[in-house]
Amino acid sequence: MTATQADPALQALMLPFADGTLAWPGGGALFLRARDGWPLHEHALPGLVCEQGFRPDAEALQRSGFEPRAPDDARYPLVLLLPPRQRDEARALFAAALARRQPGGTIIASAANDAGAKSHEADLARIAGPLVSRSKHKCRVFWTRPGAAGGDAALAAQWRALDAPRPIAGGRFRSRPGVFAWDRIDPASALLAEHLPDDLRGHAADLGAGWGYLAAELLQRCPGITALDLYEAEARALELARVNLAPFAQRAALGFHWHDVTTGLPQRFDAIVSNPPFHAQGNAARPDIGRRFIAVAAEALKPGGRLWLVANRHLPYEAVLDASFGGTRLVAQRDGFKVVEAVKAGGASARAPR
Repeated sequence: MTATQADPALQALMLPFADGTLAWPGGGALFLRARDGWPLHEHALPGLVCEQGFRPDAEALQRSGFEPRAPDDARYPLVLLLPPRQRDEARALFAAALARRQPGGTIIASAANDAGAKSHEADLARIAGPLVSRSKHKCRVFWTRPGAAGGDAALAAQWRALDAPRPIAGGRFRSRPGVFAWDRIDPASALLAEHLPDDLRGHAADLGAGWGYLAAELLQRCPGITALDLYEAEARALELARVNLAPFAQRAALGFHWHDVTTGLPQRFDAIVSNPPFHAQGNAARPDIGRRFIAVAAEALKPGGRLWLVANRHLPYEAVLDASFGGTRLVAQRDGFKVVEAVKAGGASARAPR
């Protein structure tokens, strides 16, 4: 999202400062899950520290002069946040905001009405005490009252633990709330893994690797893979992938990259696997992201290199596949998903469409 695009939740978040209801503190402020947008540029915000783990949003903040930082233990007189849709993840973030607030400081949050705003407001009130609330731009903005008594510190401590990685899939992997398909193996990725051939070899990449399921399956099924690079835009997911791929550290050279695939790749590969996203951070469909993943994969593959892709059956990827590759074939369709193999033109290993 660029600084000029509409972001109603961010507009609502900054409204109490814009109209003078709240004063910006002299001691700076922390913005959790920060996003850039024009409301951040209407007035000076001295001492604003941003935390953002989603690479495209972090890069947008940097382009606007904000420097996203990794989480630390510093406390601030003001903590702002845009809670995520997933409730356990949001509760953990509210608890983190409480821990990062200075005594007597303010926590302020905003969410769209159709993204759980009322539930988020009720959750913050449970651990922080009475709130002030306003509705604007089809969103709710709500904040703590300085010095107000109330809240449940024990519950806040419990909620902080909701973000901790935990075993899933019978203990084979570790995951956490909020990352894609966090508590299960995504059926589309499982379908792709089921059809992966065992003759993929050389240097491979997983684009949009998530918490590492496809990468693990690729290494397990394809003994000829000697190196594998994982590209993932969400830092919380990439941390998990490092843990989940640790058993393969002696099996192949592994690389983990916090990276927005749509900006291109710096290396060339013999094989690529991908279950590309078709949403950004919101719910609106974004098939252009998947199309860009395909184009980037074609650019990054060596001649004769192979892309193995899974996607929702209805997504319009065929045109970019045909334009970007020497040959493509539909490998499987099931439960609303399709698996496609595409081969880069040229090279001795190139295959004809079947």
